[in-house]
Amino acid sequence: MSGVAPITVLQVLPRLESGGVERGTIEIAAALAKAGAVPLVASAGGRLVSSLERVGGRHLVLPLATKNPVGIVRNAGRLGRVIEAEGVSLVHARSRAPAWSAWRAARRAGVPFVTTYHAPYSENGPGKRWYNGVMARGDRVIAISRFIANLVVERHGVDPARVRLIPRGVDASLFDPARIVPDRIARLVRAWRLPDHAPVVMLPARLSRWKGQAVLLRAMAMVREREAVCVLLGDGRAQYVKELMGLADHLGIADRVRLVGHCEDVPAALMLATVAVSASTAPEGFGRAVIEAQAMGCAVVATNHGGAAETVEDLVTGWHVAPGDAEALAGILDHALGMGAADRQALGERARASVLAHYTTARMQADTLAVYSELL
Repeated sequence: MSGVAPITVLQVLPRLESGGVERGTIEIAAALAKAGAVPLVASAGGRLVSSLERVGGRHLVLPLATKNPVGIVRNAGRLGRVIEAEGVSLVHARSRAPAWSAWRAARRAGVPFVTTYHAPYSENGPGKRWYNGVMARGDRVIAISRFIANLVVERHGVDPARVRLIPRGVDASLFDPARIVPDRIARLVRAWRLPDHAPVVMLPARLSRWKGQAVLLRAMAMVREREAVCVLLGDGRAQYVKELMGLADHLGIADRVRLVGHCEDVPAALMLATVAVSASTAPEGFGRAVIEAQAMGCAVVATNHGGAAETVEDLVTGWHVAPGDAEALAGILDHALGMGAADRQALGERARASVLAHYTTARMQADTLAVYSELL
């Protein structure tokens, strides 16, 4: 985008709290700022606003988290005024409720409208399909995996010419085993009370039922390596945390389970993992945690559906497992935990090489800016 007049791109999403959508928004804002463009983000705010501002983005506080139809219409008016006042060149929507407001505002202003289809949104009738369909109304629809690209075309009848496949990426300099100093790991070992030399099976994901934490706990009760510790990395609702602790107690593994909450140093956390697990019982749109673990050279087990199945090559860079099958997961964990150090290292090196070749933040940023350039 260099060599042309500065453009202004407005990204919209509900909040800037945590998660792959939010981090992707900040990564694109950083790329825009580096390219000399003006990156604006509108949301209801959150703890990642400061991260956005550090990379050169500017945040506009708007109540875009609302799903109330009246609120959505009002937000369209608010976004229309932002587009006019800021000279917005293009609007990029990343979530459904804000997308309805952004679509209306962009069409009225006559500026290009881009969407990123982040997830296989659930449907329970024609009304919900219509609501989800706003994410397929972009002049360009960015799909974060082949799974999502196929879903957009088949479910919404989108012309494949409007779809751009841009997988999510990992910052290869941040997620680099060579850059993790021992003190970063030691702090987590102390904070999480991990026994010396115990194998660690880690599930890095927000605590939500469909992420499969309960499946992993049941598998851990069956693994032969009785010294292995299970670390559930991520925060969630208090009721679900209580349920997981109760399940661990019922299974007799409470002393080997750590629910450690949100972690600011995910790369160091993954260096502690002997095996990382993605146990989602519903298909992931992509599964960023899977590529982050592989970038750290970690052995990974992922459920064989959705986007996560695309990023793990079975028996080459990790293993596939059927969704919800705790017994099968236990068997794979037994194999992974029983591998020799040299074999596990070789698998980790293949996994990192695959991520560097296909799933980097830099590639995702460049491909997204190319979509903007198509329309501008």
